[in-house]
Amino acid sequence: MRIFLDIDGVMVPAKSWKRPELLNDGFPAFSTKATHVLENLIAEGTIIMLTTSHKSNFSVEEWKSIFKNRNINIEHLECLPANVGNLSRKEEIMHWFNVNTINDNFIIIDDDKSLNDLPYYLKESLVATSPYIGLTEEHLEIAKTILANQRTSLVASIT
Repeated sequence: MRIFLDIDGVMVPAKSWKRPELLNDGFPAFSTKATHVLENLIAEGTIIMLTTSHKSNFSVEEWKSIFKNRNINIEHLECLPANVGNLSRKEEIMHWFNVNTINDNFIIIDDDKSLNDLPYYLKESLVATSPYIGLTEEHLEIAKTILANQRTSLVASIT
């Protein structure tokens, strides 16, 4: 399974009236709810694909450390390429899918409204969060339903 994961508005709610708490590594703390949901989604072999605008600010090992400092152990972590062309999140994700073949189940967890215009085959895997609230238990159920539907489709296509 692959999780395309944004940070701001997903793991860190974007509250303009309140500065986020920074941990010792200088990166904002994740919400407790979001941490719990992500922990429940990560299974053995899960690949976290960072889509956040911060993705190029840290190496993969630094990102793993950031997650570990927030009690989330990630074995397989990748990042979308640096966004040198200033593409929208939608364009970045579509470009990745156009260049890469994926045979795994996947979900996209993001608060970026441009993703509402994704083609259906990608949008049906979108877990859209509210930027002010972030990832919640309700999103966990949505993600589980999406992944279950993908598994059902995969089994149906094999038989």
